[in-house]
Amino acid sequence: MVLKQMFSHKLSKNEINALALGEFDGIHRAHKKLIEQLGARGAMVVIDKNRADLTPKRRRDEFVPNPCFYYDFADIKDLNSEEFVALLKRDFPNINKIVIGYDFRFGKNRAGGIDELDALFDGKVVTIPEFCYDGISVHTTKIRAFLQACEIFQANRLLGREYALIGFVQKGQGLGGKELYPTINLRVDEYLVPGFGVYAGRTKIKERIYDSVIFVGNRISTDGKFSLETHILDTKIQTQVNEKCELFFVEFIRQNRKFSHLEDLKKQIGEDIKNARDFLKYCKIYPEALTKVER
Repeated sequence: MVLKQMFSHKLSKNEINALALGEFDGIHRAHKKLIEQLGARGAMVVIDKNRADLTPKRRRDEFVPNPCFYYDFADIKDLNSEEFVALLKRDFPNINKIVIGYDFRFGKNRAGGIDELDALFDGKVVTIPEFCYDGISVHTTKIRAFLQACEIFQANRLLGREYALIGFVQKGQGLGGKELYPTINLRVDEYLVPGFGVYAGRTKIKERIYDSVIFVGNRISTDGKFSLETHILDTKIQTQVNEKCELFFVEFIRQNRKFSHLEDLKKQIGEDIKNARDFLKYCKIYPEALTKVER
């Protein structure tokens, strides 16, 4: 059974004395309540079910100050409660504290809960109660629902940062630069893409971040094909096919609409740009996700 670690942290397994357990997809405000209990020698143990789409693969490590270790769910799903706790104690021999959420379950068929963990573990078990933000219970499933419903502002409030995804440049129609506004077209494989529409956002390319208008949806005014593309405000950027870009979604502007003439579409995009400028002027930039913004 292989325990995987991101190697950007220097803390070794033998030095760790506290663990936070969970899937941690999204690294949202409720997750941070667990992380706050870890201390300087604490670490996160991620139960990776290979279904994370808010922070897929090993990206959790980018949003937290503690080292992250990963168990593939397929490797541990048949362990009973005692075997799972024994695995933790074997891999982290000096732990004296485990931090979990109020709804944490473990062991085969999710048979173990808070009481079982308390009985099996000879150290301290800290249970974080349900966390609400402005009256809304913070859960990854709720954040996903907000994103899919285009309620990006609400999703960001629960995350505590601007929702971001990584894509790779691909060839587009070539229509934007000629008759509309130039855009960068992206292929996204692992992330949850927000609901169809137009967004105010930011685009990160080579460690620089630019204010942008982001389109998600089918190009119903032209070829009808799905597209995820970003128009960078006030700056011409040259990109290469397969170059990595990161998009940050700040606010929803409007639903996708069909236009009979490109002139009408161009006029609407001009309005979208104006609205995006207004949103981006006043919306908070979350420092853990962004570095430098070009204006």
